Amino acid sequence: MKRLLVLMSFFLFIGTLPAFAADAPLISKDELKAKIGTTGISILDVRSGRDWSSSEFKIKGAIRASGKDYDKWSKDYSRDQTLVLYCA
Repeated sequence: MKRLLVLMSFFLFIGTLPAFAADAPLISKDELKAKIGTTGISILDVRSGRDWSSSEFKIKGAIRASGKDYDKWSKDYSRDQTLVLYCA
């Protein structure tokens, strides 16, 4: 149930970013669960401030990445890598 809430929040986040929403494929919780820990995928928690620090809902292995600093951290990943961004 907790993961479902996180992924639902992710889908809501993507829906609020029209520039990215048209190009970003969606992933189900089961698909993500199967890919956690595999090569070529990075899970990024893009929640800000207190939303991130006070949350008990975090995906194991996710990397903290500020959404507003996308231009900085996005250069750390190759174009071949799959990035999954989520927020809650």
